[in-house]
Amino acid sequence: MSGDAEPAPVTRPVPTGWRARVNLRSNVGRVRDSSIAIVQITAAATGAWAFCLYVLGHPAPLLAATVTISSLGLVRDARPRRVLETVVGMLVGILVADGFVLVVGPGWWQLALALGATLLVARFLSPYPPFAIMAAVQAVIVMSLPAAEPFARLIDGAVGGVAALVATALIPRNPRREELRDGRMVFSTADDAARTIVQALRRGDAMRAARALEKARGIAVHVDNWRASLDSSLAVAGFSPWLRPQRAELRRHRAVLEAMDLATRNLRVVARRAAYLCDDGERRPVLAELVAELMRAARLVDDSLDDIALQPAAREAVRVVAARLDPVAILPHGSVSEQNLITALRPLAVDLLTATGMTSAEARAVVPRV
Repeated sequence: MSGDAEPAPVTRPVPTGWRARVNLRSNVGRVRDSSIAIVQITAAATGAWAFCLYVLGHPAPLLAATVTISSLGLVRDARPRRVLETVVGMLVGILVADGFVLVVGPGWWQLALALGATLLVARFLSPYPPFAIMAAVQAVIVMSLPAAEPFARLIDGAVGGVAALVATALIPRNPRREELRDGRMVFSTADDAARTIVQALRRGDAMRAARALEKARGIAVHVDNWRASLDSSLAVAGFSPWLRPQRAELRRHRAVLEAMDLATRNLRVVARRAAYLCDDGERRPVLAELVAELMRAARLVDDSLDDIALQPAAREAVRVVAARLDPVAILPHGSVSEQNLITALRPLAVDLLTATGMTSAEARAVVPRV
């Protein structure tokens, strides 16, 4: 073979069988989750463009559509405030660029001046970096378009912004689907970490205990995702007349979120105690079963997230375990470290009880005094 021969091209295997099916389901699911957003963006952008063309008589209302599309977007945060901030950022860019076109005309050095001025003004007005970038993009579009009536493009942009806000109210995205999925992810990752803790205690496996602690630490990002999507859902439900009946359920989810935020923090404490205990390689089936019982009750709390009728059963399941959490009664001859792990389960149980609707005082009263 010649030394100058080109290497054979690398070909990637085409997914087949279950991998292809998984990819297909993922792609279809992504389209399904974005379907309302796609309808919302299409209707709002088309309406803004048509209004500027046929009612206002603007011959090329490009900015009416681009402002609408950029304001709504496909991001998870669909809060009206975020939409409004995006609109304002783009209008700043249009206004500054329109002013430069009116005073000094188009050209490359005029573009440089308009772009620099837009970025300076936008950074002065908002600490949010994308605000300045959105303003700059619109300024470049204005400077690149053929000359039009003074500030006609600003009117187009304002129409696009109004269309985006109207669409947010009248064609709202489902505020519960994503936040419910994020909430279930918090419960799922917490359950996964707890199962690993249980396995580590049953086997006296230090490596598995370290892995459990790593998993417990990874829950925080899912709590943050749930908080962001829930904030967005509450804002949209308060803005849209069609979704206001959902506000009570979303507020209940907010209470569950706050309780689970504390619960996952306490689960990390339990994981650290378990990791310390497992260093000696001893099996601790009693402690393992206690953690398993508490997390089985937590799964019922997860189920009640979507169905409030299950909340009493979840509360009772957690209460039964919480009422037994007396370190001396469970392990009268156990070491201080073993009893400390049971002590660490007590605030976790209290947090789970508050996630079922109990007050903090009522939940603390359930666990035995020590």
